Amino acid sequence: MVDISVEADHEIEARLLRVIGLATLTAYPVPYMFQEFPLDAFPGAVSPEALALVRDDQLWSQLVPADGRGEAFTLFRFHFPDGVDNSGFVGWLASILKRRFGSGVFVSCGHNAGRGGIYDYWGVPVAIGPDVLRAVRALRHETG
Repeated sequence: MVDISVEADHEIEARLLRVIGLATLTAYPVPYMFQEFPLDAFPGAVSPEALALVRDDQLWSQLVPADGRGEAFTLFRFHFPDGVDNSGFVGWLASILKRRFGSGVFVSCGHNAGRGGIYDYWGVPVAIGPDVLRAVRALRHETG
């Protein structure tokens, strides 16, 4: 599931450019936000529209379509093909986006064995969402 490899920087760059080109990219047309609820409200407070659900020792947090009451994010998702070494992908792409747009990202991962394994939801502030998506799509067309 997680690959371990030792590569030179140029090899990592070439591999990850190949990975982003092979991954399936899905961009969500509406902004999303985090919505919190108490631990004891589970499972009744879970929204059927939630894309991700995570908790700490105090609260549940779910990623749901934005309703104007919280910080909104542009969301996109990558599904990686089975057998493709995507190790380092999150750090690589997050660093590129930070350098180009000045913003950090959030990433929430899941697993779907029927679609290659690990997949990532990425969130960026709505204000830069269209520019980030253009940059991600351009990276998908670069050659490594």
